[in-house]
Amino acid sequence: MSTFDYDLFVIGGGSGGVRAGRVAAETGAKVALAEEYRMGGTCVIRGCVPKKLMVFASGYGAAIPEAREYGWDFSEPSFNWPHFRAMLETELTRLEGIYAANFQKAGGRLYEARATVKDPHTVALSTGEEVTAKHILIATGGAPYVPTTPGAELAITSNEIFGLETLPERLLIVGGGYIACEFATIFRGLGSHVAQWYRGAQILRGFDDEVRGHLAEIIRGRGVDLHVGLEVERMEARDGRIWVKGTDGREDVFDQVLYATGRHPNTAGLGLEEAGVKLGRWGEVVVDDYGQTSVPSIYAVGDVTNRIQLTPVAIREGMAFVETVFKGNPTKPDHELVPSAVFTQPEYGAVGLTEEQARDQEPVDVYCAAFRPMQKSFIDRKERVLFKLIVSKASQKVLGCHIVADGAGEMIQLAAVAVKMGATKADFDRTVAVHPTMAEEIVLMKQPTRSH
Repeated sequence: MSTFDYDLFVIGGGSGGVRAGRVAAETGAKVALAEEYRMGGTCVIRGCVPKKLMVFASGYGAAIPEAREYGWDFSEPSFNWPHFRAMLETELTRLEGIYAANFQKAGGRLYEARATVKDPHTVALSTGEEVTAKHILIATGGAPYVPTTPGAELAITSNEIFGLETLPERLLIVGGGYIACEFATIFRGLGSHVAQWYRGAQILRGFDDEVRGHLAEIIRGRGVDLHVGLEVERMEARDGRIWVKGTDGREDVFDQVLYATGRHPNTAGLGLEEAGVKLGRWGEVVVDDYGQTSVPSIYAVGDVTNRIQLTPVAIREGMAFVETVFKGNPTKPDHELVPSAVFTQPEYGAVGLTEEQARDQEPVDVYCAAFRPMQKSFIDRKERVLFKLIVSKASQKVLGCHIVADGAGEMIQLAAVAVKMGATKADFDRTVAVHPTMAEEIVLMKQPTRSH
């Protein structure tokens, strides 16, 4: 009989932690989980799910004038933020309930409390209880990072953006990553005046350079007042609004300022270092290929490890943890060729290497096509989609695929299967096109645009 209260104690009720805990419980292990806020974590409560619903909502605004040009007749539309927000909260509450119910249905014990690590086998709860576990899994995700700019306390982050009482008429978004760019096009689509300030030379650092420039052009074309090489110098509350001064001397006033300046692993105050767990430069839990920390009984999955900050990756890591620890089948999560999507409007889907990464690795051919799709060119819209393949000269394998277009997230999921299987350019070439579609371009590009 075990000398511990639980075989596994999970700290964090997000996608990675819940999946690991539920599947471990299904093996017969005695499992408990503590979540201090809401079940579902960043993705369900303050990330992917509410964001994507906002993307849907914001897309209808641009569709109406386009529909008029196609011949539809509408009265002047308006967006009802309180109506949408109420529906959004109802949906998030529903999903939160499903997460909790599925975990408990599998036999897990749920603690609605903050948990900290006291020692390699003991967890202290904010209720005053202490419990012991053979294994502890850290799955506390990430938290928004806000710079120490004077007046930064006046700003909100992506944690609060979904709970705004009113839709801001004037919104400043600080940052140039995917979260900043997504919310810029979302709120512009909902009718807000949106300014976006980013300190770097170009948005979406770490993504393909050609795509970064293409998307910056589109975001500006959609009406976002995007400025790079610009930071907030200070902010002040003035007459119920926020006065902002930039590092170039400009001044402006906004209803809300959203800081989307990155996320750091959520490990502050968890007691990990005191328990002997090694943390990295940004507070991330340092783990080996199997998710094990420097303390053998403590593991970690998801954003808290600062490897690949994507929900499906956290879930895969949670599953690999259960295979390794509870099923006796040592399993490393596969972090190679993970596809991703940036839900700007239009979307950006990517899998594999950027052009810059690939050319630093080996000689490559780059195939690229940018064009106005049929739906837009018919009504003389200038916005172009982009399809791009990066191909190894030696093996002819497709090393990277990048798509900027409506529905790019859906397209890249399917393209990623081919890239993951090791498809060559010849495999793409011999696939018959589906016509008329935008995506047919991915199998029709015959001559390299450039080579490195």
